[in-house]
Amino acid sequence: MEKNYFGLTDTGKVRDNNEDTFIAESTTGVDYIISCVIDGVGGYAGGEIASAIARQSILQRLSSPSGDLTMLMREAIVAADAQIMAEKQKVKEHESMACVLTLAVVDLKRNQFHYAHVGDTRLYLLRDNSLVKISKDQSFVGFMEDSGRLTEEQAMKHPKRNEINKALGFGSGIAAQEDYIEMGQSPFLPGDLLLLCSDGLSDMVNRQEITQILVRDTELKTKAEELIVTANKNGGLDNITVVLVKNDNQSLVHEATKPLARPERKKQQPNKPVVRETVEQAPVSTAAQEAQEIKQEQKSNKGIITLLSVLCLVFLLLSVYLLWQTSQQLNNVKQHRLTAAKNIRNPQEVKLQDTLNNLKGNVLILTDSLFKSPIILTEALLFNRDTLFIKAKTNMVLQSDSAFKGNAIIIKPAGKYIFLENLTFDHFNTAISSQNNALLLKNVRFINCQAGITAAYQFPEGKFVNGQITRSTFKTDSLAKP
Repeated sequence: MEKNYFGLTDTGKVRDNNEDTFIAESTTGVDYIISCVIDGVGGYAGGEIASAIARQSILQRLSSPSGDLTMLMREAIVAADAQIMAEKQKVKEHESMACVLTLAVVDLKRNQFHYAHVGDTRLYLLRDNSLVKISKDQSFVGFMEDSGRLTEEQAMKHPKRNEINKALGFGSGIAAQEDYIEMGQSPFLPGDLLLLCSDGLSDMVNRQEITQILVRDTELKTKAEELIVTANKNGGLDNITVVLVKNDNQSLVHEATKPLARPERKKQQPNKPVVRETVEQAPVSTAAQEAQEIKQEQKSNKGIITLLSVLCLVFLLLSVYLLWQTSQQLNNVKQHRLTAAKNIRNPQEVKLQDTLNNLKGNVLILTDSLFKSPIILTEALLFNRDTLFIKAKTNMVLQSDSAFKGNAIIIKPAGKYIFLENLTFDHFNTAISSQNNALLLKNVRFINCQAGITAAYQFPEGKFVNGQITRSTFKTDSLAKP
């Protein structure tokens, strides 16, 4: 019997090593199928290590899943991110490593799947010979394609198609960001097929070619091999990884039983005498025979009508159930699209956060040549350094995106001394959120901000606290301080 899941990876025609890896396994008792594609980045050894760390973390936490699957999947990815960050700090050669992944846990008993996604690997669902992309590429080019500003062909050839906004190992503190990981669930009906793949496939093979291969009446192994061969034939510029999962459950739709043909009664010729054969039992009149046949015929027809009524009721209930499932799936897909569109960070803020994360030393000078004012924020900037000086040569504006209602800057408890100069905060609920931090401002303005600064103080559990909150030493002025 053919397995209902299969995974395959290939180095491609250009790369010397394979930074991709995958998971295609069933859990104990075959209750769930764990499928995952992981694409590593960061050099010859770093990408492979990041992928291996993520794979191990997922297998450890999902080997015998129970309870809330969505929570387990999130915990596995958050743990993998933490382990990758720890490895980067230990080994200098690996400081640029990271990975992206798409994870799907299939529950065949309930005909559904749960998924989690970070980066530009992809998750597709094939149903009724139609291929639907479930995950959203967390990149600028992916957003442009999903929003219809770029065609699939233009996106595949775009020079910035490999630049991503999110990944494990970016140091973005994904544990504290609920929306960093794209998550969801969907019905997985009998006959459906899931495809998880790295960008080595999606950048080389368009959706039409992928669909043509998947709809063929071949085994999953053959489909995976054909997808990789096609990607290599079209260039093979990157590692190529494919995982396929099929729902091979029996469909609930039954065929209706055909009604029996009604037997024809023989008609007597009007002028022809009836010849009656002599039999051992007492003769029965022709009228009595016809009455008995009609009674049996009515009884048979009543049974057929009852059977057809039951089948019609079953068909009606199944139709209502399938319509409800389709409506739920469309609502989920719509919600995922809205969430993905909301979470796309623009290149300016990504560049600023990356600069803060990779800053050598404690001083960051903001110039017009590096950043164009205003810098639009769709997520909070995270300060997680002991000491940090940020100075703008000329006044630099941090402005909230129209859909963003959070903080402009969140200073983590690790930040002991923060200095900000020549910054303007525009349209934020709270501009700066501080925790046990020393904060110094020079020529900083707040425009249309409900709160300029909020401060939180954390104390040890159950300990006595002594001290006081002194009066603020912040002063306002209409002119900039020289």
